[in-house]
Amino acid sequence: MRHTAASSETALSIFRRKGGLLHTAEAVRGGIHPRTLYKLRDQGELEQVERGLYRLSSAEPLTNPDLVPIAVRVPRGVVCLISALAHHELTTQVPHAIYLALPSHSQAPKTHGIPIRVFWFSEPSFSAGIDIVRIDGVPVRIYSVEKTIADCFKYRNKIGLDLAIEALRAFKQRKRRRDTQALTKFARIDRVLGVMRPYLEAML
Repeated sequence: MRHTAASSETALSIFRRKGGLLHTAEAVRGGIHPRTLYKLRDQGELEQVERGLYRLSSAEPLTNPDLVPIAVRVPRGVVCLISALAHHELTTQVPHAIYLALPSHSQAPKTHGIPIRVFWFSEPSFSAGIDIVRIDGVPVRIYSVEKTIADCFKYRNKIGLDLAIEALRAFKQRKRRRDTQALTKFARIDRVLGVMRPYLEAML
């Protein structure tokens, strides 16, 4: 009995160190037996966010109950396009799915109920301009403001040119945190500088 209690407390400590949210595979790698997870869930110490994803019941409610689980479940993914625009407050649209970039030829993830829309990015575009922000204690990979705008012009046929122009206009209106050189750099990486140039000249 003492061993079981100690194992449970150790598991809870691991959850606390990891920000209160763990995927089953990560928990097992950290030394937590699946039976301990199920026991803590049944005792109310853990809650199941979705299949294979657990968090401390005592933790504050997630501010983004879709984005955070996806960041844990798909650690290689990068939040992109409309989801990134919404995070950076560059659009009035509310995304109805998590827009996620993955490397070319990678497999689409299983998300068990959370809607996602996957875009496969080739290099060097995939690795360029990734910021890591902490949301609810979880590191989330998301493209920077400037990279996101360039991506929106690159994928204008899929998300709409109007959305890309709206984001660029919102970027122009920013008083600070506006890096036009970075915007030009990412436009070159995405090979859309020629497309963007008329809008850049008119707005910036």
